[in-house]
Amino acid sequence: MPAPYSYDLRRKAVDAFKNGERKVDICRMLNISRNTLHLWIVREEATGDCQAITNYQQGARHKITDWERFREFAQEHGGKTQAQMAKLWGDNVTQQNISDALRKLGLSRKKRPMAIENEMKHNVKHL
Repeated sequence: MPAPYSYDLRRKAVDAFKNGERKVDICRMLNISRNTLHLWIVREEATGDCQAITNYQQGARHKITDWERFREFAQEHGGKTQAQMAKLWGDNVTQQNISDALRKLGLSRKKRPMAIENEMKHNVKHL
């Protein structure tokens, strides 16, 4: 997603319009679209400022919202696969939702380490 225009540029454009400049001339000078300038002017009239909108919800809302309950659930059922955990959680939660929630909480998806480690033997003499 592209970054919003700087506040300084927005302020210059809106101030130029208030000083009587034509929209077309402002847009050519600052290399912005006419619709963009219009939206900034409308926002200025409605809210008193042409600041970019921040802190809004992007994407779909989370299906898992009770993070403490989920942390306890993940610790209790950590030996199960994510698909099995999704079935146990319910609420139409998918394996991907479980994966995203585990990542958000910083919990590892790795299972317990194997009981037997594969090590090289140092004292073996080759004949």
